[in-house]
Amino acid sequence: MIHDLHSHTHYSDGRLSPAELFARAKARQVGVLAVTDHDTIAGLQSAQAAALEQGIGFVAGIEFSCRWGKVNVHVLGLAIDPQAAALIDAVQQQEDARRLRSEEIAQRLVKLGFPDALEGARAIAGDAVVGRPHFAQYLVACGAVKDINTAFKKYLGAGKPADVKYEWPAMEQALGWIHASGGLAVLAHPAKYDLTRTRMCRLIAEFAEMGGDGLEVVNGQQPAPLTQDLAKIAQHHGLYGSCGSDFHFPDQPWQELGQFSHMPSLVKPIWEAPGFYA
Repeated sequence: MIHDLHSHTHYSDGRLSPAELFARAKARQVGVLAVTDHDTIAGLQSAQAAALEQGIGFVAGIEFSCRWGKVNVHVLGLAIDPQAAALIDAVQQQEDARRLRSEEIAQRLVKLGFPDALEGARAIAGDAVVGRPHFAQYLVACGAVKDINTAFKKYLGAGKPADVKYEWPAMEQALGWIHASGGLAVLAHPAKYDLTRTRMCRLIAEFAEMGGDGLEVVNGQQPAPLTQDLAKIAQHHGLYGSCGSDFHFPDQPWQELGQFSHMPSLVKPIWEAPGFYA
């Protein structure tokens, strides 16, 4: 059975509704799908209904933005209780932070000659809290850039004119929120933080020491040697292995639902952890 434990809907920065996401997952033979929208649980109720309709196992999740020192990292919460008071408070805090950040990004874009940036991004975001991908789509739609990658390279990426830094909560805080909601904490895509291998290993070690439960050993289509290396690191620190496509858009084949390598046998999969199917 394919477990895809990292996906996004249009409630954060994905393009598909929960119903569309689960229909696509069904077509790609995914057996269990976790919805892990960025810093929000707004789509989980609709996702659960869509999973039932498609006959797919559903895992309630979230992807928290947080920091390790000065490095922004992401931690997945899997098998969370969306009704947990601590989680609801945490989501409100994160959504407020994202809202303030989006307003500052818009102000910078106004100075760069885009007076309708916030309204345009909000129209694209719909039910989601406005984030950088929505501003990127707005810049494409108004003809300022040819594609989303160019929008980040020219305006929104690190060090660019509309780049707004925000000090997200500490990683340990995110773990606390997840555990308070009965969930399992998984460090997402550890090889994507622009760290040396030594620093990546230190990040993973500290995550484990803080009580982290799992490591995302497989994230979309990635080199086999990287998968094996991450599996060994997870095993060394007593972490479960997790896997997921990190699906956002239908036109990104390297992050297609269910299309990633098998979990290496030397690491225990997160779905075998106590509480995953509670």
